[in-house]
Amino acid sequence: MDYFGVIGNPISHSLSPRIHELFAEQTSQELAYEALLADLDAFEFTVEAFRKTGGKGLNVTLPFKGQAWEYAIDRAARADRVKAVNVLRFDAGGQVHGDSTDGLGLLRDLAGNGLEPKGRRVLLLGAGGAARSVLGDLMDAAPASITIANRSLARARDLAALFPEGGERLAARGFDELAGQSYELIINATSAGLAGEQLPLPEGLLAVGGGCYDLAYGAGATPFLDWARRNGAAKSCDGLGMLVEQAAESFYLWRGVRPRAAPVINALREEQAR
Repeated sequence: MDYFGVIGNPISHSLSPRIHELFAEQTSQELAYEALLADLDAFEFTVEAFRKTGGKGLNVTLPFKGQAWEYAIDRAARADRVKAVNVLRFDAGGQVHGDSTDGLGLLRDLAGNGLEPKGRRVLLLGAGGAARSVLGDLMDAAPASITIANRSLARARDLAALFPEGGERLAARGFDELAGQSYELIINATSAGLAGEQLPLPEGLLAVGGGCYDLAYGAGATPFLDWARRNGAAKSCDGLGMLVEQAAESFYLWRGVRPRAAPVINALREEQAR
């Protein structure tokens, strides 16, 4: 049996073991998957120990995606673009392949919910690692424009500068500069909801018929999605689907089989509702 896992700190909350259990059942694959808690200064040590016990691959979550990018020997272009890796594959002969599937997972879930960025004015809230990991794929989806908004305008500008290919379609603003603006798709990539905080978003920010998406899921998405509903969002979604979709791509990179995400998303929502 092949061994896989997810590494992070914290990690006890992770749904990844359950997701990959459901993928394995769906595709008739035999594998074991575990959650690995790594000390903040022991990422490489923990990964090496896992490999020595026969581990074949790892998902990587906060705060180790940057370290995973440095650790990988062979990296996908999309991982180099965002300088982050969220999936490692350990090939025969010692090769370590790194990839970034967050942006692809987001686009697939946006499409599944009728929120494709193509042709839309997009507002991306936040300028941290979560925003960086999806920005390149968002730009590739041909939106009319993308605006990065952050409490610190300097950080928003720094993030935009990492993607010069965005050209005039990519802009940066502070939250205090959003009044009077209007967007057809607003994506929350901040961690404010995890602390139960509301973002300082002005009225009228969401265009009529517009949609909202939070990269977080569960309680962490509640404050932003509550704001979305109060402001007339035609569609508002949390990030559970993105989590499953990026995991499906990881599973494919490891096993050569792409599982169907929709049944797993439905199963997880049913389990959470119990």
